[in-house]
Amino acid sequence: MSDWKEIIDADLVSTITDDVAVGLDLGSRTGKGVLLAGGKLYTAITPTGVYMQETADKLLDRLLKQSKVAREDIAYIVGTGYGRIALSFGGIGHKIVTEISCHAMGSHYLNAKVRSIVDIGGQDSKAIRVDPATGKVIEFIMNDKCAAGTGRFLEKVAHLLDLTLEQLGAEALKADAPADVSSQCVVFAESEVISLKAKGVSAANIAAGIHLATARRVRNLVNRIGLEPDLVFSGGVSNNPGMTKALEELLGHPISKVKLDTIYAGALGAAVFAQKAASRSDSDLNDFALLQSK
Repeated sequence: MSDWKEIIDADLVSTITDDVAVGLDLGSRTGKGVLLAGGKLYTAITPTGVYMQETADKLLDRLLKQSKVAREDIAYIVGTGYGRIALSFGGIGHKIVTEISCHAMGSHYLNAKVRSIVDIGGQDSKAIRVDPATGKVIEFIMNDKCAAGTGRFLEKVAHLLDLTLEQLGAEALKADAPADVSSQCVVFAESEVISLKAKGVSAANIAAGIHLATARRVRNLVNRIGLEPDLVFSGGVSNNPGMTKALEELLGHPISKVKLDTIYAGALGAAVFAQKAASRSDSDLNDFALLQSK
């Protein structure tokens, strides 16, 4: 729980209303939630279960318990992410908005100057260009056809190196000679990792090489739409220090420091959209959000 004035970009604090609003970002690996109420910002996170509604309900229950807000006081809920389809919350008004729009809006509220976003989740990665005047998506491109460049790929590599996913990024920072992992196909990259291990290459150097290979895949996306500062890194992989370093090195631009773990960027954007819907700013909601499917 934090005072939202300490989290939201100072230029946008005045646009946060008193409406109690919830944003739920149901990713392929984890569900994230943000609740805005009484000048405070509350967050919750949980592994994504088999049934998306159960994950959403668990997040909502945790947010209500933290905030001590009554369910009937929620003005609006917006769902986003991999599992956003077909959510239901009884009598509470709710909409679904694509994660691209929500990550853009959430990043905008964390840094009003943001123009570019790299979003790496469990099963896809995206490059997004944002209008800093509005938080609206200008252009985006995504990789959702191949596991390379995603959290799932990094998870597989961590397993091959006998590391947890959380340890993989930290291990990469210890490298003194990152391994050359040339393949951008997950199947062949896994074979390269096994071969490198057999040659006695250290886990740190393999981990660094894998992060650089993954970052190259993401750089290809960014190059197709253009990189403009400021740059925000969001999604489930955003708190991986090895990936942050690799992206900054290959993109040649620093990643903005913001005051909220950007794994919550999508949920924050959803909560902002929920406030707009609660205040009947439906023209804003429809203008900003990509309500159609990916």
